[in-house]
Amino acid sequence: MRSAPSFWWRDRRSPIALGLAPISTLYGLVSGWRMNRPAGKRISVPVVCVGNFVVGGAGKTPTAMALARIARSRGLKPGFLTRGYGGEEAGPLIVDPASCGPERVGDEALLLAAIAPTVVSRDRPPGGALLAANGVDFIIMDDGFQNPSLAKDYSFVVVDAETGIGNGMVVPSGPLRAPLKFQFQHVDALVVIGEGETADPLIRAAARAGRAILRAELQPTSIKDWRKTPILAYAGIGRPEKFFASLAAIRAPIAKTMAFPDHHRYTEIDAERLIAHADAAGLRLVTTEKDMARLSGTTAAAGRLRERSEAFAVNVRFENSVAVGEMVLEVARGIETASGA
Repeated sequence: MRSAPSFWWRDRRSPIALGLAPISTLYGLVSGWRMNRPAGKRISVPVVCVGNFVVGGAGKTPTAMALARIARSRGLKPGFLTRGYGGEEAGPLIVDPASCGPERVGDEALLLAAIAPTVVSRDRPPGGALLAANGVDFIIMDDGFQNPSLAKDYSFVVVDAETGIGNGMVVPSGPLRAPLKFQFQHVDALVVIGEGETADPLIRAAARAGRAILRAELQPTSIKDWRKTPILAYAGIGRPEKFFASLAAIRAPIAKTMAFPDHHRYTEIDAERLIAHADAAGLRLVTTEKDMARLSGTTAAAGRLRERSEAFAVNVRFENSVAVGEMVLEVARGIETASGA
């Protein structure tokens, strides 16, 4: 996936956005119709979705991982269901990090599999059934909010407080995956990550609609080791600038940044260039956990890049994790009650 165009995050008066509006209208009609189709197949265990309104990164994967940790702390056996974006595997397949590389299952699946059982499946219902058959009693879908093929019992929608929904227009005029009015009908809880006022209209709309509003932030797992050697920070994610800002927020000495498209597969030329820049200036190579996952199993220059790089790991911390835990248990108990009726 290419990086999101800058006009998506400006107002609706952008000439490019206005020029693309007829295509966006057609895309919005199709995507809205798809979301409003009757819910798909229901399986025997709860299915919780972690999605977002827009294309690109908003913090879905770390939020899904945080929910899995909370679910496990409440006595549940969580597992992840993901499409495996960026990988060639159609599935359903249980991800084994020892034998599955990023070219097969994508970077997100490898990160998730380090936390809990993970299945990659482009067709969500068979993937969910496979998780249930392997002892998982609480399924967390990483993405798939706009996909109705598998019935969801609860949907958390993640919003970046700084960027919100950009210009509020549908792809390709803006970042929305479907018209907001259709998407909002399926939201159970809004997860607002970070600080900023751009998402305030969404928060007010969620409050008026009686949706739960959860505040959260991305926190580095460690700070003390990032303030020594000057850093060359690089990333191929939805919003590389957000990663760079996270490093800057802990006063890491960033000497140079290099941004790549989302889910970028690093070539030998990319790797050689990054290593050469680092060597020439005596810089420490630092990247994201997703980028490190994408470099797993590589050889030659890309393999050296992985060996030389360090991952700046972050976790999502909910402002009220106790309340989130109660929501998780309520969803799980609701399914048990329904199945026992």
